[in-house]
Amino acid sequence: MLSDEQIMRYSRHILLPEVGGRGQQKLLAAKVLLIGAGGLGSPVALYLAAAGVGTLGVMDADTVDLSNLQRQVIHATPDIGKLKVESVKETINQINPDVNVIMYPEFATADNVPEILPQYDLVVDGCDNFATRYLMNDAAVIYKKPYVYGSILRFDGQASVFNPPQGPCYRCIFPEAPPPGAVPSCQEAGVLGVLPGLLGLIQATEAVKLILGVGEPLIGRLLIVDGLGMEFLHAKVKRNTKCPVCGDEPTITKLLEENYLQAVCSVGSAEE
Repeated sequence: MLSDEQIMRYSRHILLPEVGGRGQQKLLAAKVLLIGAGGLGSPVALYLAAAGVGTLGVMDADTVDLSNLQRQVIHATPDIGKLKVESVKETINQINPDVNVIMYPEFATADNVPEILPQYDLVVDGCDNFATRYLMNDAAVIYKKPYVYGSILRFDGQASVFNPPQGPCYRCIFPEAPPPGAVPSCQEAGVLGVLPGLLGLIQATEAVKLILGVGEPLIGRLLIVDGLGMEFLHAKVKRNTKCPVCGDEPTITKLLEENYLQAVCSVGSAEE
């Protein structure tokens, strides 16, 4: 049952027939794992917390840097030098005390993800490198968790929801990481400060839809965002039956660090 305070806090949700009190209870019972507490992770965390997602796991080993503040809006100037997960927890506690923030001040690896991911209902990608993205994609498939994908660079971004067998996984679209140096990182190429807010809100929206079971998630669709032209394009994408992780005869059935060494050598394609 929702308390009187919760009924007031979530009143605009409760007014929606597609959500209502029952849907709000689903949100409060939901557990979402967020990989990365930077540009994409900031709006995701802020809006999932405001929406009343009851448990939010945040995994990031970085500390807040002055250069982050141009786009990572969950952090503030007094947070410089502080662990990002601590900054996230403090901010969310001020926004919504209903939310239980679980801090993981570590980077995702093949060793720690199997212990953490099974505790959650879905995972949201806010990472900044190919190695982590392939790792989390594979983990999401192996542990049967929906994976809300997002990436940005300069003025452009992408988003999708990977949830085989309903649709493809990340490897179906991008089988291998590009060779080293082929794609610059945001640190090298830059990123428009408002762009991660735009893509992160799309990811947060997809996560809420998945929890509530409403609407049409971006499963089987890759959303491509052109920030300069303000154009939103959809590309239909299909599951590759020969995919090494979600195909009919998968060869990747467990997480091994050596599967991600090639991706480690490539620079990141997305803002953290």
